[in-house]
Amino acid sequence: MSNPRPDGITPSQTVGPYFKYGLTPNGEYEWNDAFTSNLLTSDVSGERIRVEGKVYDGDGAIIPDCMLEIWQADAQGRFSDPQDKRALPNSSFKGFGRCGTDKSGGYAFDTIKPGMVPDADGKPQAPHILLAVFARGMLLHLYTRIYFDDEAGNAADSTLALVPAGRRATLIARRKAGAGNVYTFDVHLQGDNETVFFDV
Repeated sequence: MSNPRPDGITPSQTVGPYFKYGLTPNGEYEWNDAFTSNLLTSDVSGERIRVEGKVYDGDGAIIPDCMLEIWQADAQGRFSDPQDKRALPNSSFKGFGRCGTDKSGGYAFDTIKPGMVPDADGKPQAPHILLAVFARGMLLHLYTRIYFDDEAGNAADSTLALVPAGRRATLIARRKAGAGNVYTFDVHLQGDNETVFFDV
């Protein structure tokens, strides 16, 4: 008698499109946002910044229904995580946010600039934000990092050093001239300007 069940794991399926109603309503529906794109809390310290940009597909077209999630340390380089024993339990800053792209492919996160965090060997990493990208047609979501163009620590960052020099610019958010604390970071899923993504 043959086995009616196929061997192996269930194959992947596309991770989108997303239903804004439940995942990124942003006040458009009578639904409470579980997570928002505004990470700022009344007790958080540090430089308040905005990271904004657009998400593009391999043909250079904008993606209007993409979902982005970020996770970051606070200004002192501490994560809101039980594994980070340096974290302050009395802070309401969680360092996690979610945003859907709009009709023009745009997104924005209001947060604080993270501090330096140690890598697995205890060496300091340049300030960065972890970014997960979810979009229709993708079988798995993508992971990357957002670094900042005005950080001297970028030169010694062990993860950034793994990226070929000619591709590092795809991981760098640039401070927008005349816009205060606003950084611009576009995400390209494929193509000549493809953002560097990491296997984790």
